Amino acid sequence: MKKFNVTIVGGGSTWTPGLLQDLCKMKDRFPLKKLTMFDINAERQAVIGEFAKILFSEEYPDLDFSYTTDIESAYKDVDFVFMQMRSGGLKMREKDEKIPLSMGILGQETVGPGGFAYGMRSIRDMIKTIYDIRKYSEKAWILNYTNPAAIVAEALRREFPDDKRILNICDQPVNLLRSYGRLLNMNSDEFDPVYFGLNHFGWFTHIYDKNGKDLVPKIKQLILERGFIPVDAEQRDKSWLDTYATVRDILIDFPDYLPNTYLQYYFYPDKKVAKANPSYTRANEVMDGREKRIFTECRRVAEKGTAKGAQIFHNDAHSDFIIEVAESIAFNKAQNFIVIVENNGIISNIQDDAMVEVAASLTANGPRPYAVGKIPTFYKGLIESQLAYEKLTVDAYFERSYKKALQALTLNRTVVSAIKARKVLDALIEVNKEYWPDLK
Repeated sequence: MKKFNVTIVGGGSTWTPGLLQDLCKMKDRFPLKKLTMFDINAERQAVIGEFAKILFSEEYPDLDFSYTTDIESAYKDVDFVFMQMRSGGLKMREKDEKIPLSMGILGQETVGPGGFAYGMRSIRDMIKTIYDIRKYSEKAWILNYTNPAAIVAEALRREFPDDKRILNICDQPVNLLRSYGRLLNMNSDEFDPVYFGLNHFGWFTHIYDKNGKDLVPKIKQLILERGFIPVDAEQRDKSWLDTYATVRDILIDFPDYLPNTYLQYYFYPDKKVAKANPSYTRANEVMDGREKRIFTECRRVAEKGTAKGAQIFHNDAHSDFIIEVAESIAFNKAQNFIVIVENNGIISNIQDDAMVEVAASLTANGPRPYAVGKIPTFYKGLIESQLAYEKLTVDAYFERSYKKALQALTLNRTVVSAIKARKVLDALIEVNKEYWPDLK
């Protein structure tokens, strides 16, 4: 079986140790010859890199592993690049969340003004990184987790229109499918989902079991009766438990389809703001929780010299999904996944150049998406408004346009008011001078 050279961009991410463990677990399915971790933060990456050395010495001794801050070393002669960068780090995420909240506007990582700010930062770094990769590996598959995925995908579509080996993905639909499996006491790997929307802005219309029975009616019934929790609820922080619980509220108001959890921010922004603590947001929860746990455990492993019994709590869906996507492409397995692709008639009553999130078969030649057809007026209206916001955000970046940025935020359902949009935009410009283009 062929072995592959893989680079993980964002080697210092709190998600990386779990991904490294899953690469060991899945080495017979997706075997590696060489693995390189790359991060611009050498100190942060080194903690996880030293954990990785011990893990691989025990679990993957024939693997050629290294971690680096050197671009050529990271990208030369690779087959796959797993992208999970966070432009500006958690400190900028904290600003993304707290600045809007200080003005009575939703503060969230990928949604609303926070998502706008993060997207403007991510575009620059993603474009540079892909040019760096292509300098040393013209044919590498770039599998991108970098958020906000919808904005990033639109920017990459414009900058690299002919590059068919960039695939934007998100693990939240997989998290939801696994959570439905927990609810039903079933193996979600056997589910055949039908899904449509934009990233963090979509719905499951059907989920078929192996016998072709649609499970959506039963899932709706159970959520309304029992509520909803994530598949890995025991590992999740309280904010995520609250997020999943809100699915029940969405189903009561809009019962047609099973919603992506992120829709709560668009349907109930006032409620989310009222419940938020402007001085302690999700970024603080991550820094005080998952980040400390992961880095403490990695240091403990390095000190002890063994990874046996390491407590690297992580979301399996995040790691499993990107490896399974790579596996399907690498071995032309044509397995079905929910991914982000250019619309081109998939959802027939929205524009062709939208980057939509739908089910697709993944082959050695990339995704072959399944048609969705026409969607109802309510969902079409929601998607077109969100799509306009995303496209105007990318326009603002490429055109260096303050006007387009203001239009984008005014359109966003979490803001709506042009007065609020201008106020939050000006505040975000001030703290993002190091990352954003100069908007005129």
